[in-house]
This record gives sequence, C-alpha cells and structure tokens, in this order.
Amino acid sequence: MPEEIYLPAGYRKSLRLFLCGDVMCGRGIDQVLAHPCSPEIHEQSVRSAERYVLLAEQENGLIPRRNGPSYVWGAALDLLARMRPDARIINLETAVTRSKDRARKAVNYCMSPENADCLAAAKIDCCVLANNHVLDYGRPGLEETLATLQKLDIRATGAGRNDREASAPAVLNLAYARLLIFSFGSTSSGIPMEWAATESAPGVNLLPDLSEASASEIADRIVALKRPDDLIVVSIHWGSNWGYCIPDEQMIFARTLIDQANVSIVHGHSSHHPRAIEIYRDRLILYGCGDFLNDYEGIRGYERYRDDLVLMYLADLDAADGCLHALNLIPLQITNFRLSIPARRDIEWIQRTLDRECRKFETRLILGSEGQLAVAGPG
Repeated sequence: MPEEIYLPAGYRKSLRLFLCGDVMCGRGIDQVLAHPCSPEIHEQSVRSAERYVLLAEQENGLIPRRNGPSYVWGAALDLLARMRPDARIINLETAVTRSKDRARKAVNYCMSPENADCLAAAKIDCCVLANNHVLDYGRPGLEETLATLQKLDIRATGAGRNDREASAPAVLNLAYARLLIFSFGSTSSGIPMEWAATESAPGVNLLPDLSEASASEIADRIVALKRPDDLIVVSIHWGSNWGYCIPDEQMIFARTLIDQANVSIVHGHSSHHPRAIEIYRDRLILYGCGDFLNDYEGIRGYERYRDDLVLMYLADLDAADGCLHALNLIPLQITNFRLSIPARRDIEWIQRTLDRECRKFETRLILGSEGQLAVAGPG
C-alpha cells in the first residue's frame, strides 16, 4: 500500500506547466542532427538548408554535425530538471516527415522522423500543431508527423486526420488534475484556408476569424467537453511575426475564453520574439511567446527584436480552480542552434523590453538575482 501523504490545513495543490513558443527544428537545425532530411529546399534565393548552417557558423562559430537528440536543448534540459514542471507543452512548427509533397509556399520546414527523438529528449508531453508549417509537406507529411508523435508517446492537438481529430483536445492526466489542451490556428498567422481539416481530409483546426462570436462558440465547446475539475489551456497560433502591437481582437478573444469557459491559460504564439503578458481575472494570457528554437542565426533584417533571446514560461496554477499562483520566465539564447545562458546585459535587455510592453496591461517583470524574471499582475 502506498504511503499516505498528509497535507497541512489550508494547503493548496498546484501544478507547474512549462510552455514556450515556436519550436522550429526543421531546415538548418535538422541538418546538424544525426539523421537529416535531404538539404534541398525551394526558397527564392536559397536551395540548400545547409546555407542556414553556414550563416549561423559565420555568426557564432563552427557547429558540430550529427548531434544527438539532446543537443538543441542545451542549458534548457538542466533547467527543466530543476524546475520539475508537471507538463511540458510546445508549439511544434515543422513537419516531421521525409515526404517530398512540398506545399507551394515561400518557406518550408521539415525534420526527419528519426530526428524527432529530440522531442523525447526534452520529455515533451504535448505538441500543439495548428500552425503555418505543419502541412509544409502536404497531407502525407502531416500524417507522418502525427504517426511519429504517437510512436514517441507525445500528445498532439490542433491537427488531425479529419476535423474531429484536429479539434479534439490533448488530455494529460497529471498528479492533481486533468489538463485539457486545445489548439487553434488563425489565418492571421499565414495558415492557408485550404489547410483546414474537413470531415474527409487531414488538416489543421482553423479558426474562421478572431471575432467575439467565434470565441463564444469555442467557449461553449470547451464547456461541453470539460469535467468540473478539469483545467484548460487554449493554444492559438495568431498574428504577425514581428512587432509588439497586440490587436484588440486578440485581447477580446482571449478574455472571452476566460470569461465564458474559465480557461486558465491562453497560450499565444507566431511572433518570432516575445510579446506582452496579461494577467486577467487571475488567468494568464501570453499574447506571443516568441520562438524557442530556430535557425535564424546570421539572418539580417530584424536584429532590433533580438529573436536570439528566448523564454521558458513556467506557470504555477492552483489545481483546484486553475488560477495563476506564479509565473516565472527564464531567458535563454540561441547560439549554434542550441540553447545557452545569456549574458547579464542580455537578460536585462529582455526584462526592460517586456516590462515596457506589459505596462499597458498593468503587468510588471521583476529581475531576480539568478537571472529569472518574476511576473506580477495588477494589484
């Protein structure tokens, strides 16, 4: 018989979730892992994914090849082991396939199914897939992505073999609560309308728009599916890649989900750098988590946004009511296609920048002694 655990009077059970933005393990990153796809790509001025490896090497020095699955995570693995989240949730923004059925678009991302063991190396629990790269290699590529994640025992949501599967939440049975994760994609992030899953065709769980009416409809579906004690995360791929503007429609959409479905976290992504954070009615709204892994080192044009600086989001929720207890952010830096600890001046830069952007929501970011950022809401 297991040992009985006695909790002090008034003790509130909590859950810690790790969330991040876009994990883009295709193209250049796939080339430096152990089992890369063919480097051939079809961009306007680039014909080989190796070109992105060379650009990164010109910026930060040589990158070893044929790396093991833990390589890309670098310092994040020790931090995750220390912080001990109950669930690890990422936006996987790449097809996992060797399919040649390339979508006719400007940029296509894929990594080989063999390299997908990098997700298992980080003990990822759930990949949200409603984004603008998951069908970069067609519906066969999506089906191989889903099969690979299933083989790795990683839950997927936001894309599926039909509309019913694409819209179904991922279900994680955690220590103190059942967590439902819903994933939606907006055309505002560049997802083509024709990628929408249908009754008979694979695709993504595409939002018709970001209107309050659509948010209310989603809230009704969540309420119909959830059990009384379930906690809810809604993950949305929306908006532009660059800049700090938060459209009114995103604010209204996120707040409606909280008001009408008691959602604990709205997990927004698509921007290549972090955007503002709101704490609304003790619930968390992440308007843009930024990239977490990409192959952009050495690419010029948007240096002022410092997309090399990324964030781990660690949210502590009350297991009973889903309210936010605490939110801590851990800054990291992408160097040589892996995550490292930034210099103090870089941590101070991201703290100042996000604190400035969060003030419109009465949210503040406080820099701690160990380089972590504590988030404080109104009041």
